[in-house]
This record gives sequence, structure tokens and C-alpha cells, in this order.
Amino acid sequence: MSVSVNNISKFYGKQQVLNNICFEAGKGEVLGFLGPNGAGKSTTMKIITGFIAASGGHVTINGVDVEKNPQTTSKLIGYLPESNPLYYDMYVREYLKMSGQIYGIKQKLKDKIEDVLQLTGLTPEAHKKAGQLSKGYRQRLGLAQAILHNPDVLILDEPTTGLDPNQIVEIRNLIKNIGKEKTVILSTHIMQEVEAICNRAIVINKGKIVADKSIESLKSMSLNPVQRVEVEFLQNQNINTIKNIKFGNIIETYNPQHFLIESTTTDDIRIKIFNHAKDNNLTIITLREKEQHLEEIFRIITNKN
Repeated sequence: MSVSVNNISKFYGKQQVLNNICFEAGKGEVLGFLGPNGAGKSTTMKIITGFIAASGGHVTINGVDVEKNPQTTSKLIGYLPESNPLYYDMYVREYLKMSGQIYGIKQKLKDKIEDVLQLTGLTPEAHKKAGQLSKGYRQRLGLAQAILHNPDVLILDEPTTGLDPNQIVEIRNLIKNIGKEKTVILSTHIMQEVEAICNRAIVINKGKIVADKSIESLKSMSLNPVQRVEVEFLQNQNINTIKNIKFGNIIETYNPQHFLIESTTTDDIRIKIFNHAKDNNLTIITLREKEQHLEEIFRIITNKN
């Protein structure tokens, strides 16, 4: 197991930020680490990297204790913090050369720098100083230094912050490819990013893990007895007529033919809608149940806890 987090707690004075959290992440896994602001995500990541010490418990990387052997584990980890600190007066290649020397790379450093520039799409901007780069390219530079030494574990805190839609797709694809051979732990607030990249997600709230499941299992969690059904008729409908049939509450009207209906009944409201259409010679174009979005599941889990 690449990363093992065992009963980690963290106090800042009397305030407890993490409360005995435990999880593991293995090779070939991209783990989404989710939670509202102040839940303890960044603190956990800093403890995993050895940047700060835990108040209790321990973390191992490939079986090596982070607190007892920080020099060994630092070579196994690539870290992109949320703040992404850079030396703005250094040129891109100059910064990566310095990073490589800190990592102790002695062979083919120049070639490795060119490889990560290519991988992260930084080659066209490599002649610039870090301070001259756009926010998106500065984020790419942070990712480039994190993977330069080919670490076994990659810790990414909000890695697509500041990127445009095209850049986000490119970085997501890069992270997915890296995750095929390494352990990646990814913190983000963007649920689409979790669905696009991650195999599994952990939800943390108020310092405690409240869910740890595969993405598919998380999406299929039965947290809310609400049914949501999208229906589209060929003919225009009178909203009051639909309300009187007691399908449920119309929570969205796309147009006079197209509605999103919500119901708390245990009966399948699609049957009622179908029978209504049959009795009134209406043609149904669309009739489908809407699955719960990951955003909604996240909201329910974190509010419940």
C-alpha cells in the first residue's frame, strides 16, 4: 500500500482539526479528497507530505514512517500545494533545474526537465520567468516540479485552479495517466473533476471521514427519498393541470412541454405520468428518472454530519 493514514489527529491549541482519521490509497489509484472549507483537507495533505506534524497517529509511504524518516519519504512524494509557491524572478527551466537539484536528481536532469515541460504543456512558455506566466501556466509549473523526480505518490491540492476549460481537460488527462502507475491524492471542490479523474472519493467534514467509496457507489447512495423525473410531452401542457394530477412538485419548467418533477412518494411517479398521457391522448417524448448529482450527495452528506 503506497499511502497509509493511521488514526491521525491534529490540534491547533485547543481546536481539533482532525479527529482520528484513517484511510489507505494504493498504486494505480486516483483518490478524490473532498470536503467543505475548513473540513481538514489541506491539513491532512500537509501531514501526509511531512510539511506539518500530526498531534497523534502516523502516516507511512510505501511502509516508511513520514515523521521518523522525512528525508526518505520526501523523495517518494510529489506535492502541489494550494498556494503553489514559486520564485517569480526565476526562469521556468531555471526553477525546474533548482527543484531537480533539491530532489537530488543527478542524471539526465536536463532531459527530465524537457519531458515535464512537454507533459504539462509548458514548452511554449519555458523562456519566461515564473512571474510572467499566467495563473494557469504557473499552476502547470507547480505540477511540473511535483512530477519532475518521478515520485511514487502525488499529492495535489486544487490542481486546476486558474486554468481555462481547455487547460483543465489537458491537466485532467495528465493526472489520469499519471494515476495509472502512481498513487494520486487529489483535493478539489469541483465535483465534475472528481467524476472525470477519480476512482474513489473520501468525504471529510469537521475533521472526520463521513464517506469513503468508489465514485459509482457514492453516486448511487440512497440518502434522500426524493424521486426526480424529467418528462417532455409533444403537446403544450397547463402547469396547473399537471399539479392537480399530484405527480409531485414541478421544480423546474424548461418550456411548456418539458418539466422536472420531484416527489417524495414511494410509488414510481413515471407510471402516473404514463397513465395521464394515455388517458389524455398525449405523446411522451422523454420520461426518465434523474440520478442524484455528486454535488447533491456531497451537500447531503456534509450537512447531515
